[in-house]
Order: sequence, then C-alpha cells, then structure tokens
Amino acid sequence: MIDISGKKATQRTAAASGCVMLGSELFKVLQEGECPKGNVLETAKIAAINAVKATASLIPMCHPIGIEAVKVDFAADDRTKSVCVNVTVKSTSKTGVEMEALCGVSVACLTIYDMLKYKGKDMVISRIKLLEKAGGKSGHYKRQD
Repeated sequence: MIDISGKKATQRTAAASGCVMLGSELFKVLQEGECPKGNVLETAKIAAINAVKATASLIPMCHPIGIEAVKVDFAADDRTKSVCVNVTVKSTSKTGVEMEALCGVSVACLTIYDMLKYKGKDMVISRIKLLEKAGGKSGHYKRQD
C-alpha cells in the first residue's frame, strides 16, 4: 500500500455505473417481482452498500476508509431489456472512493445475476465504469461519454 499518512483528509465523492443485460424473459421477471429469492433490486442495493464498506477487504492495495454515504439507484430500460446500477459514495478521508463506487456497482450487478440465474444464464454484465470523482490532489474528473 502507498503511504498516505502525509495527505490531508478532504471530502471525496465518486460515482460509478454498470448494466446487466437481462433479455425479455428475465426483464419481465424483474418488472413483475416474481423472483422466489425475494426483491431483486432491494437485495442488490444492500449488496452494493455492503461491497462499498468491504472494498479494502476485497482489493489488496485499497486503504480502509470511513464511508459517510452510499446512494444506489437503478434504471430499467424496456428497450434494451436491461437494468443499470449507479452507486455514489462519499467520505472525508486521505484517499479517494473510486474503488468503493466501482466495487458497489460490480457486486450489485453480480447480485442481480445471482437472483435471476434460476430463469436463465444468458445475462451479460457490462459497461462498469467510473462516471465522476471529486476531491483530493488529482481534483475533479467527469467522464465525457
């Protein structure tokens, strides 16, 4: 791990997103709430929050940091039969929260897959990316695409 002991704690935020391409049948299951394991999106939201808090345990060179806020949003797209996840993380610390946001998105997508795999395994998890970050020495970043 790099030495961050000399860095100043500042407010840090990061937002990331990712999508699960479901297909028609699984999209219908999601929309109608028919999953026998329970509410897919509520479970994925809890999984995302847990993943954000556990990032330093999962990614070896990440520093453990105090998480002050996690926001998880979902957007279902009837045209593409997909659901996209957005995770925003806030912390006041000496290092950024990009990995926490990306980890939250990834685990939310994996949870959606896990909850729906009983009906089909053709789902595709894709487009996991950092959307925006603010705070710290490197300053503000916002994805342009």
